[in-house]
Amino acid sequence: MTTVDDTTYALRTARPEDAEAIEALDGSFTTSTVFRVEIAENGFTLRETPVDPPLTKVFPEDESDGDDEDGGPEDQDSPTFLALGADGSLAGFVSVSYAPWNRRLTIEDIEVAPGHRGRGVGRMLMARAEEFARERGAGQVWLEVTNINAPAIHAYRRMGFSLCGLDTSLYEFTSSAGEHALYMSKPCS
Repeated sequence: MTTVDDTTYALRTARPEDAEAIEALDGSFTTSTVFRVEIAENGFTLRETPVDPPLTKVFPEDESDGDDEDGGPEDQDSPTFLALGADGSLAGFVSVSYAPWNRRLTIEDIEVAPGHRGRGVGRMLMARAEEFARERGAGQVWLEVTNINAPAIHAYRRMGFSLCGLDTSLYEFTSSAGEHALYMSKPCS
């Protein structure tokens, strides 16, 4: 049990019976700013700009990255960790994968239920992911985020992540066409 913002949460590894609740979690977000990617001949810059009206992003249920990994208990290097509220409801989750060849822990997905946002649940889940990374001997933690998710980018920066890459074509043939993938990492200490 962990107490965050006067609310007690239980952390545990996901089980197969949690799949439905994980899939049902509302991962949408609303933002009044986005990070515009300005590409130059020898690099790029990010410029945070306001959007009016605020932008709301809802991720399609059927969009997948093609991985067949389910992060189930049998997959020891790709677990999903849950944060459960005092009533047992899903407050959030983080799915990770560890690659021994380069000692990188990748945050595959992290979502916090709307009613639990801004309370430190995401930070608690990231701390659990980082603990798992240290247990595996990871040298770094790495993630990908869309340039329009300014709230997440700010949160990741507060958690010690820094920009390490850009992919301007990752989302090209998806419903997120026009967005850019930002890669962020932090040393695992």
